[in-house]
Amino acid sequence: MALKPALLPALVMGGLLLLGQMLNSLLGMVRTEQGELVKDYVTSLVHQQSIRLDLAFYDSPDYYDHLHRARGEASYRPVSLLESLGGLLQNAITLVAMLAVLLPYGVWLPIILLVSTLPALYIALHYRVREHDYWLRTTADERRTWYYDWLLTARATAAELRLFGHAGRLQAAYQALRQRLRTERLQMNRQQSVARLAVSALALLGTGAAMGYMLWRVVQGLATLGDLALFYAAFSQGQGLMRSLMENLGQIYSNSLFLGNLFEFLALQPQVVEPANPLPPLAASKEAGGDANGPSIRFSKVSFRYPGGSRAILQDLNLEVAPGQVAAIVGPNGAGKSTLIKLLCRFYDPDAGQVELDGVDLRELSLEALRSQITVLFQEPVQYNASVSENIAIGTGAERASAIQTAAQAAGADGVIARLPQGYDTLLGTWFEGGTNLSVGEWQRIALARAFLRQAPVVVLDEPTSAMDSWAEADWLQRLRGLAAGRTAIIITHRFTTARYADVIHVMDGGRIIESGSHEELLALGGRYACSWRAQTDPGTPPGR
Repeated sequence: MALKPALLPALVMGGLLLLGQMLNSLLGMVRTEQGELVKDYVTSLVHQQSIRLDLAFYDSPDYYDHLHRARGEASYRPVSLLESLGGLLQNAITLVAMLAVLLPYGVWLPIILLVSTLPALYIALHYRVREHDYWLRTTADERRTWYYDWLLTARATAAELRLFGHAGRLQAAYQALRQRLRTERLQMNRQQSVARLAVSALALLGTGAAMGYMLWRVVQGLATLGDLALFYAAFSQGQGLMRSLMENLGQIYSNSLFLGNLFEFLALQPQVVEPANPLPPLAASKEAGGDANGPSIRFSKVSFRYPGGSRAILQDLNLEVAPGQVAAIVGPNGAGKSTLIKLLCRFYDPDAGQVELDGVDLRELSLEALRSQITVLFQEPVQYNASVSENIAIGTGAERASAIQTAAQAAGADGVIARLPQGYDTLLGTWFEGGTNLSVGEWQRIALARAFLRQAPVVVLDEPTSAMDSWAEADWLQRLRGLAAGRTAIIITHRFTTARYADVIHVMDGGRIIESGSHEELLALGGRYACSWRAQTDPGTPPGR
C-alpha cells in the first residue's frame, strides 16, 4: 500500500522517457528520409541540367570544374544545411532559457557570455571561407586525381598499363598530387586547431571572470553556495550553447557557399536554344504531300570552329544531299567529316552559314522535332551494360521482339546474337555479374541495329564498317540499298570500298568539299579521290600518280 503514492509519478516518468525515445527514433527516421529525398532531388537537378546543356560545354574544362563542384557537394550539403538550421533553432531556444537564469545575477553576464564566444564565430566563418576558397582553387587538381585513379583502375586502360609498364609513373603522379593537396589541407586544419585553442582560452578567461564575480558575491553574503553552483552550471552550459550556436552559423554559411556552386551550375545556359516560334515537324509536312524518299540536306557556306578552338574546322562549306540519296563523305582525318554530323543534329550551331533540312533552317525547328528525324551510328557508339534487346531498343520506345530482330538482321548482328548464351536476353558488358563482352566489331553491329531500329527519314552512319572484317563488310554493303530505301543517307567512311556503294561521293579536305561525283566519275576526274583509290587498291602505286 505504501507504494501506491509513488506509482503514479513513476508511471508518468516512465511514459515520458518512453515518449522521448519514440520522438528520438521518429526524428532519426524523418532525418534519414528527408536526407534521401533531398539528395535524390538535387541529383536529379544535376542530371537534368547536364542533359539540357549542349555539347559546347563538354569542350570546356571550366564546365567540368562546375560539374565536379556541383556533384561533389550536392549529395550532402542540402541535408547538412537543414540539420544546421534545426540545430540553430534548438540551441537558440535552450540558450534563451539559460539567459533567463543568468539575468538575475547581473544584466552584464549575458554580454560577457556573448563577447567570450564571438571570436568562435569569427574563426568558424573565417575558416569556412578558406575551405571554400581552397575547394574552388583545387577543383582542377582534384579532378586530375580522379583521372589518375580511373587510369589505374579502369578496364579500358588495363592492357596498355601492363604492356607499356607506365602504371608506376601514373601512381607517382597521383601520389605527388595527393600529397600536395593533403599537405595544404592539413596545414589549414592545424591553423584552425590553433585558432580554436586560442578562442577556447579566451572563453575560459570569461568563465573565470564571471566565476570570480560570483565568488565575491558569496564572500560578501550576497549569494549562497547553491547560487554559485547554479550559476556555474548555467554559465558553462550557456557557453557551450553559444559555441554550438556559432558553429551552426558557421556551418550554415559554409553550406550556403558550397550550395552556391550548385546554383552556379544550374544557372548555366545552353548556346543551342529553341526557336521562339518553331516550325511544325518535318514528318507532318511529309504526310501533307511532301517527298516520300526522305528530306533533302543542304549546308550553305557553313563555317565552324569548336568553342575555344583556334582552328576553323569547316570553312565556307557547301554540300547538298538530294532526297532519298545515299551520299558518302570521304577525306583525311581532321577534314571535318564528323563535325557535319554534329551540326546536322544541331549539337552546335555554325558560326556562319546555315544547315537546312528540306529547305528549312535547323534553327527554325524545335530540337526534339529535328532530332526525331535523324538516326545516327556514331564513330564511338555507347556500349550499354544491358541486355541485347535493351541495347538495340534503348531510346526508340520499340519493345516488339520482331522489330528488334529485324533491325539486328539488317545490321548483320543476328549471327552474333545467335551465338550468345541467352540470345537477345544476354546481358552485355562486364560491369555486372553474368555479363558477356563482345569484340569491337560485334559491339558496332549492335549499335548499327540500334540506329536502324529508329525509323527516321535521315540515316547518318559514321564509319559503319570500320570494325568489320572484309567478309562481314561485303555482306553488309550488299544490303545497304535495302536498308536506306525511303531515307536520305549519309555515310562517312575512310574505306573507298564502302564509299563506292553510294549514289554520290563527296571528298572533303581542309573543311571544304573539293570533289563530288560517282565512283566512276571521280576516277575519271583523276583528282584526290582517284589517287587515294589507287593507293588503297594497289599499295605499290606511289602517292599522287
